Amino acid sequence: MGRKEWEKGKWAGKAPRLLSALLALAVWQVGALLLNQPILLAPPGEVLARLVALCFTGGFWLAVGFSFTRILTGFFAALLIGTVLGIAGSRLPLIDILLWPYIAAIKSAPVASFIILCLIWLSAANLSIFIAFLMVLPVIYNNVRQGILGTDPQLLEMAAVFRLGFGRRLLFIYLPQLKPYVVSACGAALGMSWKAGVAAEVIGIPTGSIGERLYEAKVHLLIPDLFAWTAVVILASVLFEKLLLAALRKAYDRLEKI
Repeated sequence: MGRKEWEKGKWAGKAPRLLSALLALAVWQVGALLLNQPILLAPPGEVLARLVALCFTGGFWLAVGFSFTRILTGFFAALLIGTVLGIAGSRLPLIDILLWPYIAAIKSAPVASFIILCLIWLSAANLSIFIAFLMVLPVIYNNVRQGILGTDPQLLEMAAVFRLGFGRRLLFIYLPQLKPYVVSACGAALGMSWKAGVAAEVIGIPTGSIGERLYEAKVHLLIPDLFAWTAVVILASVLFEKLLLAALRKAYDRLEKI
């Protein structure tokens, strides 16, 4: 069965994903029962109970807010700067050549190396902002650049005939062409920003962060807390990804109506 037939069939919608999630929870529960070592693998019910208990503590929301604002600050900074650099790199090959070693280094070097190096220059409280920014920047830059370079040449010829300025070309030609690239880049980069940002917090241990709570849970062998805080990171990442992609699609729908 092909993808289109699958999407049109009775399995389309959220039901398959819900069943898959329930199956994963069942596998987790069976694994915990067979292992019978809560210090190694806490059962899902215990983790859920701990997560609910954490939600009713003031420190929980302060930690979530601390990490949320910093990681998303890094993400949006990279989205803005990466888009500007991607546009510049597509129009001026010299800029792309000059940026290549930096982009290649960021993509290739281990995240832990950047975290340790940046701890020398930055405070632990601001570390996650810069690390999230670094991890997202190459993804946004490359996707925006490739999207502009892949613009239909016939549309550009038509724009030249009608003498459209760069502003109108950007609004009516480049932005619509960039839609799949930007949506794909944001979907991939947002998860990366959360993983890298929380990893930076675990190493830098800024006071009042999710990373600090993860580190404390690991040191004191609070396995339910460790799983609960990990679930918080996953849920925050997935929730904001859906909100951001929905906002992007809505913005593009408005652009198409202009």
